[in-house]
Amino acid sequence: MKSGNLTEWLGDSDVSVSLTFDVDADVGFDWRCLNGRLTSSSEAKFGMVRGLPRILAVLQRYDIRSTFFVPGEIVEMHPEAIVDILDRGHEVAHHGHYHLWNDKLDDDGQRDEIERGLAAMEKHLGLRPLGYRSPGWEMTPQSFVMLSEHGFLYDSSMMTDDRPYVETVADRELVEFPVHWSLDDWPFFGFQRDTGGRLADPNAVLNTWIGEFESARSDKRHVTYTMHPECIGRGYRIRLLSQLIEHILANCKCRFVTHGQIARELFGDTGELL
Repeated sequence: MKSGNLTEWLGDSDVSVSLTFDVDADVGFDWRCLNGRLTSSSEAKFGMVRGLPRILAVLQRYDIRSTFFVPGEIVEMHPEAIVDILDRGHEVAHHGHYHLWNDKLDDDGQRDEIERGLAAMEKHLGLRPLGYRSPGWEMTPQSFVMLSEHGFLYDSSMMTDDRPYVETVADRELVEFPVHWSLDDWPFFGFQRDTGGRLADPNAVLNTWIGEFESARSDKRHVTYTMHPECIGRGYRIRLLSQLIEHILANCKCRFVTHGQIARELFGDTGELL
């Protein structure tokens, strides 16, 4: 396994940051099975109606390009919204089709999730995505091999390192942009009627995320944050995103990058470290 040397790649920047967003919306946690529960399904729709526009407005204000991981079913249900993301210069990457968890599917089910998601992006966006993030952040050896077979350049679902690296499974390699639960808004803000959850103080979350940013700056490395429009897009929480960006911009030279951008610049089109 080869870790990426970001020191030279960063140039005169101190750190690089990817702000990423999982646009789960109507299929997050399999909203199709709610059996007429309109209130529960409306929470998912909030992500598209209010959350996503707020996120895009913040990114436009600071002229930042981000990576949006979108399930194929959401591409089919909301093609205009996803095209708008692309038109603003952001990256759209693969996030399954129905947002089904790989470890709960057999091989045929995992392959179907990948291929249907690809077909939806090709049909509605004219896009072949470079990257993938597994729903629920759980990969299997089978899904990893399938991603390689379908020509994906990178994944963002695993946690072996806190720097970009090359993950190897069954002699297959993918560029990996590692994630972590503490850098995701869902463990802090996700709440459902049936399962409960947490409703954390955004200031506490901000302190956690700034702490990781300062560690990344000290290491001269890259860091990925993960957010969901239905979570971070609430009115009082979207300020957290702005405050994080403002802290970063005020305290160092930072390069905001999409995952696709850094994968190509650091690893080329082959996944081999340049």
